[in-house]
Amino acid sequence: MATRRRTLLKVIVLGDSGVGKTSLMNQYPNLPIAVFLGWGKVLILLWIWKFSQQYKATIGADFVTKELQIDDKLVTLQIWDTAGQERFQSLGVAFYRGADCCVLVYDVNVLKSFDTLDNWHDEFLKQANPADPRKFPFILLGNKIDIDGGNSRVVSEKKARDWCASRGNIPYFETSAKEDYNIDPAFLCIAKAALSNDHEHDIYFQGIPEAVSESEQRGGCAC
Repeated sequence: MATRRRTLLKVIVLGDSGVGKTSLMNQYPNLPIAVFLGWGKVLILLWIWKFSQQYKATIGADFVTKELQIDDKLVTLQIWDTAGQERFQSLGVAFYRGADCCVLVYDVNVLKSFDTLDNWHDEFLKQANPADPRKFPFILLGNKIDIDGGNSRVVSEKKARDWCASRGNIPYFETSAKEDYNIDPAFLCIAKAALSNDHEHDIYFQGIPEAVSESEQRGGCAC
């Protein structure tokens, strides 16, 4: 089978503790890499797991991966979470280095988690130091819209969209990790935003099938 080109994209997820970052990531899980590579390549799966665990121990962060096909491009999203280390406002250059997109998450039911978005946004730009901060892709997720049937929310959708507009028209999605609501469309948009910031992060594997699962093709984004 011919070698297929695959693009590896690093996505950073930031936000206050308790907003549901890890739950969102767990609702958008990694498909077993052995499915794509065959059992003869299972050592690659084990190496990636070991690599993830080593980084978690070293810098207080962890990541999951997700396989996508966007148009004719195979994409591996490497989605980094703070692993509960939000209390350290500065997570270190190793966490931010090489990021292609930043996902900001807040809880629509907790005003403080919205008010700190400016801090997370600015901290990312300070630590990642992208070549053009004005053009670096961000996405905002307003999570936990399922709580109390929406009656507990204190941050309106309009307020969130106004914040996004003030920060250069950042794409915005309202999500529920518990109900698995809007997760696929949000991450598809994230993938497209990361692709727009791609700087030759391509990796090569032998024997990757052409087809992707139906679940990976759901959703859409106007990004």
